[in-house]
Amino acid sequence: MNILVVGSGGREHAIVASAVNSPKVDRIYCAPGNAGIGRIASCVPIPVMEFEQLAEFAKEHVDFTIIGPDDPLAGGIVDVFEAHGLRVFGPRKNAAILEGSKAFAKDLMKKYQIPTAAYETFDDPKAALSYLETAKMPVVLKADGLALGKGVLICDTLAQAQDGVKTIMEDKKFGSAGSRMVVEEFMTGREVSVLSFVDGKTIRIMSSAQDHKRAEDGDQGLNTGGMGTFSPSPFYTEEIDAYCREHIYQATVDAMAAEGRPFTGIIFFGLMLTEDGPKVLEYNARFGDPEAQVVLPRMKNDMIEVMEACVDGRLDTIGLQFEDNAAVCVVLASNGYPSSYGKGYPITGFEAFDGKEDYACFHAGTALKEGKIVTNGGRVLGVTAKGKNLKEARKKAYEATEWVKFDNKYMRHDIGKAIDDAQL
Repeated sequence: MNILVVGSGGREHAIVASAVNSPKVDRIYCAPGNAGIGRIASCVPIPVMEFEQLAEFAKEHVDFTIIGPDDPLAGGIVDVFEAHGLRVFGPRKNAAILEGSKAFAKDLMKKYQIPTAAYETFDDPKAALSYLETAKMPVVLKADGLALGKGVLICDTLAQAQDGVKTIMEDKKFGSAGSRMVVEEFMTGREVSVLSFVDGKTIRIMSSAQDHKRAEDGDQGLNTGGMGTFSPSPFYTEEIDAYCREHIYQATVDAMAAEGRPFTGIIFFGLMLTEDGPKVLEYNARFGDPEAQVVLPRMKNDMIEVMEACVDGRLDTIGLQFEDNAAVCVVLASNGYPSSYGKGYPITGFEAFDGKEDYACFHAGTALKEGKIVTNGGRVLGVTAKGKNLKEARKKAYEATEWVKFDNKYMRHDIGKAIDDAQL
């Protein structure tokens, strides 16, 4: 079969790299793709939000489409593909709202008693400011809509919270995503990311992971789309898994079905392991980035077979299996990300990864210019390594970051520091 992957980042490169291993797949297209994806798939210059163009291309060339990013999912790309009679993996628009609106997600959890932080939702900045006058600090401010993983502000003081309301709701730093805002209780504990496949009624849980959102070492600096990640999380125990399966995972799938919004695709559960037990920080309606870059390389299953089972409503026949090892991904970014940064710097060293089974270099912000691969974004590459345990995987990943060279290269040097805390 021929498949189409929609997207252009590191997540999509990881998806394409997994699809290459499926005996079901003859040819892979990616729209629009990037320089790294172009080495193993045919890139098609159609933007991710051009739904009709993408659907027309799929009708002519492909049998199965996988949607990578959040924006087209929230915009209803799956509905458009289904209207054309196409097989497509991802949630419909009415289900993608699970990520598209934080207020919807919080209200859903409250209604169905899914553990999460206490919260209030505001459409009016004056009402938000009034509420904050009596709120216990610190608080978390979240732009309601999609904001590339950056629309979250942690405020330690009332003054910071007041500035945050201005940033989100008045200055509209995150665009229309900030027309509505959620003010949330600040939770403490370990963060864990858990990805899952869902077919509308059945859920299958993937291996756990942990992301690093802040731009600088020691979790300092601005929030980013993710500076690195590792899998599995040593803090995600069998006891926590059992609790989440009963009170969070299946409960979310059932809640969406009960609301007339059956969810088919990937649900990403962002969890906080608090003293009172695991609670949901956020939902995403697609693979995380860079979580996909450490979870998919460890999955033993044929990814396409699992995705087809989701689309056909027979996920209950699939048992997910993961390698008994670990993976670490370190993001190589352009210095200045997520604010301002240069583009167009030539990148060298990719040949060092060739033939090395435990290593991968996933392209995120790259482009092909005059026959050379150059930087073309804030997050440029994700260097992933596998090892027998997390410490070995981390050591190998950081060694591999030295193989790649480009001007303005920047990375965090403490990805996986929590591994030391777990004494692994």
